[in-house]
Amino acid sequence: MLSSQKNDNFARLSRNVTKSSSIRCLVTAGPTREWLDPVRFLSNPSTGKMGFAVADAAHERGWDVDLISGPVTLDIKSGVRRTFVETADEMLAACLDLFASCDFVIMAAAVCDHKPALFAKSKLKKSEISTILELEQTPDILAELGRRKASGQNLVGFAAETNDCLSNGERKLREKNLDWIVVNDVSLPECGFASDFNEVTLLGRNGEIVPVDLAPKLEVARILLERIDS
Repeated sequence: MLSSQKNDNFARLSRNVTKSSSIRCLVTAGPTREWLDPVRFLSNPSTGKMGFAVADAAHERGWDVDLISGPVTLDIKSGVRRTFVETADEMLAACLDLFASCDFVIMAAAVCDHKPALFAKSKLKKSEISTILELEQTPDILAELGRRKASGQNLVGFAAETNDCLSNGERKLREKNLDWIVVNDVSLPECGFASDFNEVTLLGRNGEIVPVDLAPKLEVARILLERIDS
């Protein structure tokens, strides 16, 4: 793994980078929610901390930043444009509105992969809910952006895994036409969902493997941006 000293060196480089507002960056963050009825939904434990850290780090670099956020309770730096969404369909629509104009697209959101096949407009009584819930897939936002990616655009995904992390990340990198993927083991207590820290491995489409030691998420974000913009 990279030593802590190397992490610090990467972070110093990213803080000292020449600021440029000519680069436009899109970041997604947080979970999505898929509703069963007006009071129940499917989701995941994402708090949005990693995606917000990426948006903050991009703003530090002087980039023009758009943040598309699922339902979280975080603040963002002044100057970052934020779009609120709730469902995967809403996140896809918001991404497609901005994608073509962006140089870097960093998809840190934890999008819910499935949704209830039927939505009840009024609250379901306990006796009305089947013990077998029929689901359908939500749109694969990352794959759709990978299909639309133009020459010169950089598309970065995240892979939150609990086993076979690097092999799963490598497969996702190839299948979704990404330039980089950030792989992390969310089963680790210090860097799972809701943690202020992360420990990741950056995988590049040209075979790059860059391990990043445990560090605050803002530092991890700075290292990520320094690497993908090198």
